[in-house]
Amino acid sequence: MSVGKVIRRYRKMKNLTQEEMAERLGVTAPAVNKWENENSYPDIMLLAPIARLLGISLDTLLSFREELTADEIDEIVREAYQKLKTESFETAFEWAGKKLEEYPNCEMLILNLAVLLEAQCMLQDVPKMDEYDGYVHSLYLRGLSSTDETVRVRAADALVGRCMRKKQYEEAEKYLEYFSVQNPERKRKQAQIYAETGRIREACKAYEELLFSDYQRASMELHGLYLLALQNQDGARARMLADKQKELAQCFEMGKYHEVSSGLDLAMQEKDADQAVSIMEEMLSCVEQIGGFRKSPLYEHMEFKEVSEEFVAELKENLLKCFRDEEICGFLKNNERWKRLVNQ
Repeated sequence: MSVGKVIRRYRKMKNLTQEEMAERLGVTAPAVNKWENENSYPDIMLLAPIARLLGISLDTLLSFREELTADEIDEIVREAYQKLKTESFETAFEWAGKKLEEYPNCEMLILNLAVLLEAQCMLQDVPKMDEYDGYVHSLYLRGLSSTDETVRVRAADALVGRCMRKKQYEEAEKYLEYFSVQNPERKRKQAQIYAETGRIREACKAYEELLFSDYQRASMELHGLYLLALQNQDGARARMLADKQKELAQCFEMGKYHEVSSGLDLAMQEKDADQAVSIMEEMLSCVEQIGGFRKSPLYEHMEFKEVSEEFVAELKENLLKCFRDEEICGFLKNNERWKRLVNQ
């Protein structure tokens, strides 16, 4: 944004007329009008007084730290896209470069234009490709120093992709350091690098770990929805979600225990004695299989701790303790199957 446009924007925000601003600065109203219409520029000695009057920094006045709204960024990117379609690549590229000079600290604009320019470099037969490609690369590198994690990760993601396409796998791994270890994309891209560099076992293990984590996350989310349905006494929805949890456990080969346990809370809430006892029986009968996923070929490259006999025995005892709780299971006190179950 030009100095004139900055002056106009903040003058209006201060509810000042051109005449009032001119009077406070000791200049004429036509002078202020010329600044705002970009017909002339303020004298350098007036820059600090103008900034103080408008309540902004010199950096803002001179657009050194100019931020754009999301809509303004989208508009610039759309305009750049149209120029790339209707004008020569060189002309559009030069226009984009000037926009980045105009807004040198708008990180989202830098990233979005870099992505657009890179895509066009790949789609078009562009002369001086190395020169343009190097400039785009430098834009992504600028994003790595951002204080905004979203910007850093997007820039790193783009750089990893560039390196992968160029088979620069060691360089790609360096950029993975900008991803949080909690971000699954870091492991997913690492798996791709392993695969491309012949480290097949490592690639399989990484993908399996992602798969296992995906199950845990999806299971917790389904269970959260299930509990909300129970809370709202929406039996039909709770039953559907319990079925989905069972299907999920089957799909990810988590073992029989994880498949059968999902519907117990619903059966208890509905006081469905036969269903509740059936689920209890199934849970106790397959408690030894709680680590069934350890034997699944889906996770054959992963290492799991052995499930000890002590752990299984303790889990079984805790289940029985819950099943004996009269406050929860009082409606079952006359059920013969339940009596035999809890007295074992």
